[in-house]
Amino acid sequence: MKRHPLILKRNKTGLLIIDLQERILPVINNYENVLQNAIKLIKGFKTLNLPIFFTEQYPKGLGQTSKIILDELEGYTAFQKMSFSCSGAEGLFDEFVNKNLKQIVVCGIETHVCVQQTVLDLIANEFQVNLVADAVSSRKQIDYEIAISRMQTLGAEVTTTESVLFELLEVCGTNEFKEISRIIK
Repeated sequence: MKRHPLILKRNKTGLLIIDLQERILPVINNYENVLQNAIKLIKGFKTLNLPIFFTEQYPKGLGQTSKIILDELEGYTAFQKMSFSCSGAEGLFDEFVNKNLKQIVVCGIETHVCVQQTVLDLIANEFQVNLVADAVSSRKQIDYEIAISRMQTLGAEVTTTESVLFELLEVCGTNEFKEISRIIK
């Protein structure tokens, strides 16, 4: 039986975490929830042994990635950028191509700036984008809502943290399923 072609497939999927940096987080609407869901995604992708990437926007001004995120990403290196879109992070999109990734799961901040521009550039470069609505945010709710709507209209698959992880699992009853179940509780 056929499965829908937009369902995430492990051998094609990577996680992109955009600019969860210390200095900007306190002004972001519901940032604690964004951090908690980003951690769930990181832990889930690690459990499934899937690639994870993260960016930092102008770290000299905005500081480094949040410590609780960095603690989960020990051994990973940030892609630095000055552009709003992650397409400007040197080598990042090339990494997606080199690893044969076609489906990029996106979380981070701000929904209407760096996330949106990145999502649109990924779509323009023929990646399937799965935008994790409960793991992105902006300072203002209206900016978040309009950006989610715009990205969905322009081709992004809007989803949630749990949906992503269960889609990648495919089946229950495995050790990975048990670990993911613990992560999302």
